[in-house]
Amino acid sequence: MSGMDTGAVARRTLVVIGLVLATFLLLFLAYETRQVLTWIVISVFFAVALHPAVSWTQQHVTWCRRWLATLLVFIVVFGLLAGLVALFVIPLVREGGQVANDFPKIIEDARAGRGPVGHLIERFNLLKYAQNNSDRIREYASGLGGQSLVLLRTAATTVAGVVTIFVLSYLMVLEAPKIVDGALALVDDRRAEHIRRVGRDCARTVTGYITGNLLISVICGALTYGVLALLGVPYAGLIALFVGIADLIPLVGATLGAVVASLAAFIHSLTAGIVVIVFFVVYQQVENHLLQPVIFARTVKLNPLTVLIAILIAVELAGILGALLAIPIAGIVQILVRDVWDTRRGRLKQEPTVGEEEKPIPASDGHEQRPRPASG
Repeated sequence: MSGMDTGAVARRTLVVIGLVLATFLLLFLAYETRQVLTWIVISVFFAVALHPAVSWTQQHVTWCRRWLATLLVFIVVFGLLAGLVALFVIPLVREGGQVANDFPKIIEDARAGRGPVGHLIERFNLLKYAQNNSDRIREYASGLGGQSLVLLRTAATTVAGVVTIFVLSYLMVLEAPKIVDGALALVDDRRAEHIRRVGRDCARTVTGYITGNLLISVICGALTYGVLALLGVPYAGLIALFVGIADLIPLVGATLGAVVASLAAFIHSLTAGIVVIVFFVVYQQVENHLLQPVIFARTVKLNPLTVLIAILIAVELAGILGALLAIPIAGIVQILVRDVWDTRRGRLKQEPTVGEEEKPIPASDGHEQRPRPASG
């Protein structure tokens, strides 16, 4: 082997080693900064969802500059979220005060075997179990101090994450036109316009999914609160809030919320438990066959098998965050795949479409059709 060949092999070997090391370095950095990357991903989805509203405001309010339109949209969104939170927090605070006032009576009834809690303690011999395992319970209670510190640290991290996501989303929406224009300046005008159309369609998918999912969860939480309140189940606001939040999680969220609400209703009375179970069975049918098709029909129209596979893979890769982002990501992938397929066939769509019921593209769209190979 000549010296030139040896030098070429050595250079290729060094390049491969460098690429492997760079890959490991990127994976290590991604793992170490996974929390920040998670915040960035969530910020991107919120920014994509709010960008159309900001653009609409800027176009229809002539005196409104970009920064002012962004600020107005974020204030409106924050106000809506604050209103939804207040809708649950007001009864939650009222019920929390009631619990604090009734706590001595609850303890007295539990010791005497009265009330729902007392009946449970007496039925499952929990008092005897506590007496037999008093040392173990005392040891567990002594370790709650360290767990409280972990809980406080988690709460502080959550607050910091919410503030970070809000600021990142605001800056992303504010600077989006400059970033997009700078990136599309690298390609020709025809391709840039095509990318803009596909990007707008992907943005509509994300916006539709987020708003639709939030709307469905609000409906679920409100109906749950109404049923529990009519039945007289204690802490209806707290349970309804949990059900509404859990309903945001695909597949398992609604079932988890239904189980918790049903258990609380059964503790109150047997009749309330049966009524709540019937309510959730009926509501799940209405949500799956009426609410979701109506809300998601124009945005993220995926067949059930695709949704299930996307959620399972996303949950395995990213946990609950993956479950939340699986459907919009799958919708975006579907848009891109169909657009690439139509482009390779020489049929550039005038406007990107979503779902299986897309309109056929006319042959006179101004683009040359590629001849199809003759069959047989």
